[in-house]
Amino acid sequence: MDSGERSVFVFSSSAKCVSENEEEPGMQLVLEKVILSSPSRNEQLGGGGRLGQLRRPPRRRPRQCRGFNPNPPWVLPLGETSADRSGAMRPRGGFGPGPVWAQRVRQLEHRARTQEERIIVLETENAALHLKLAAYQGWAGRGVNEILQLYSSHGQQQKFQRSSVVIYLHEAMKSLKQDVKSLRSFALELSKDFQRQYKACLYQVLTAVQGIQLQNEAMQMFQMKAFDLEQSLQEVTERYEREKQKRRALHNSLVELRGNIRVHCRIRPSLPFDHAAGHTISQDRHRNSLENVAYAIDDETVLVKCSRPGHAPINKTFQFERVYSATESQDTVFADVAPLLTSLLDGYNVCIMAYGQTGSGKTYTMLGPQLEENLAFVSEDESELGIIPRATQELFRLISEKPPGSYWVEVSVVEVYNNEVFDLLAKDSCGKASGIRRDVVTTREGKSDVPLLTYETVANASEFLHLVIKGLQLRVRHPTLVHAHSSRSHLVVTLTITTIVSGDNFGTSWEDEQINQRLNKEVSCTYPQKRDSKSTSSSRASSPTQLEAAEKPKQVKTRLQLVDLAGSECVGMSGVTGAALRETSCINRSLSALADVLGAIAEQRSHVPYRNSKLTHLLQDSVGGDAKLLVMLCISPSQKYLTESMQSLGFGTRARQVQRGQIKKRNLPLLSKTK
Repeated sequence: MDSGERSVFVFSSSAKCVSENEEEPGMQLVLEKVILSSPSRNEQLGGGGRLGQLRRPPRRRPRQCRGFNPNPPWVLPLGETSADRSGAMRPRGGFGPGPVWAQRVRQLEHRARTQEERIIVLETENAALHLKLAAYQGWAGRGVNEILQLYSSHGQQQKFQRSSVVIYLHEAMKSLKQDVKSLRSFALELSKDFQRQYKACLYQVLTAVQGIQLQNEAMQMFQMKAFDLEQSLQEVTERYEREKQKRRALHNSLVELRGNIRVHCRIRPSLPFDHAAGHTISQDRHRNSLENVAYAIDDETVLVKCSRPGHAPINKTFQFERVYSATESQDTVFADVAPLLTSLLDGYNVCIMAYGQTGSGKTYTMLGPQLEENLAFVSEDESELGIIPRATQELFRLISEKPPGSYWVEVSVVEVYNNEVFDLLAKDSCGKASGIRRDVVTTREGKSDVPLLTYETVANASEFLHLVIKGLQLRVRHPTLVHAHSSRSHLVVTLTITTIVSGDNFGTSWEDEQINQRLNKEVSCTYPQKRDSKSTSSSRASSPTQLEAAEKPKQVKTRLQLVDLAGSECVGMSGVTGAALRETSCINRSLSALADVLGAIAEQRSHVPYRNSKLTHLLQDSVGGDAKLLVMLCISPSQKYLTESMQSLGFGTRARQVQRGQIKKRNLPLLSKTK
């Protein structure tokens, strides 16, 4: 295809585009440039066609770069052909063109055609881009029209909505005005109602104030009456306490005249080992056994609730000289024991005995808490000390108030184990303390005595406690299911007080003897008993005439026996076997023998079986003699130990019924024994 044909092809496509977009000046410029670049085709079209008549728009001067040649040698001017240019390039010599120049011309023509084709392609792409631009502009115009249409429709819609909102607001305003009117009418009615209620409430308040004033006046009257009643109650209480003290003093005097045994009962609190279930007890029975059945109603009465399966519950009461509840301390217990120590220095023998089942608190009551390693007394808290250390401290305090050298104290510690008496202060050949077995004998005067018993002289309470601790280290203990530190022997601590009695203080006074005789008459009227020739002779011996007989100082020995009995126990509950079973058997037999002795004395039998047990034989002078005996019953409040508690309470009741005659002073001169 030659250059003319290419121009015709471009012209036809360009002409079609121009016919469709006649208003585009850029497209006219492109078409005109294409037509002008092909003069032969232009001439064929006659130069006077439609395209030749198109007005060429003014063109800007192209921007020329440095080294740019607007008329390169391969661009032919308008109306000039390549043949003319080749003729012009001939040499003037008239010679024909050489082969080199012809080849050079062909190369240049080929390059020119290539450049023209490239220009035509670029112009065609440019025309296509312009067409696309025109299409996009048309689309943009249509979009703008659509936007304008949407905007107009949206404005109409907003106008419609505004008009509807205005209508709605107008209707709402009307309803609000109606509501305001109704609220005004309701407020008026409410204010009227409030005024009516205010008046009514004010009337009620005034009425209530008047009623309160009347009640205050009545309350003041009641307070005055209550104050008067409190004063009268306080006076009655004070009178009752005074009468109670008088009654207690008279009762103590009566007890001394009758020779009865004082019995105090202490109920210990519940302890952790009470809640340990036995291996043969069911859960329901164990739950019932944890209930407390023993209570202290007052300071003289114990209430026990007895219940058995299939039987109606029965409440039993027991009367004693003093009853301690589970909350009362060691100080309270010792406060009732302390007066006996004064009697000890006045010339009376005294015995304090703790009786009860195992684990009921006997050792705690007598000794207090002890360390498990060395059995030393806990001195950090003196409020927990028992009767034995407190009695020793009180005894030496009373002795310190006496003239120096008028008293001295000797101590012995004895253990009754498996019906044998052991001296816990005796020393072996090496000088080491070891329990040595001793015998109990009866003297010609009918008194019990332990030959070769070791007595240690002490000057204060510390020395005494040191000896007691040494003896406790040798005491037999064995754990059981009931108590982990169960004592397996009876402990008897004896303090022998030797008193230097002058002639002025020897014997009893005549006034005291007259009072005793008068009280003896009252007792004999109430409780008739046999006459005692010894008491008659003693009263005669203490007449005012015989008080002047003795002038030389005499020695009088009195004894304080502090007894911590081993606890009675049930073999099935304690679970002991072997040697411990034999210990339990001996303990129970000795306690039964003690009960038999008290029963024989209470029934005033001619024979009292003291020798049935080494324990009763050792305590013969205290139980059946002329000593002031205090039995401290210790019981457990739990249902689990009801049988043992009832046995202990029965023992105390029988002990209170014992009548031994009037207690006598130790007013006969005695010779001191050698150790």
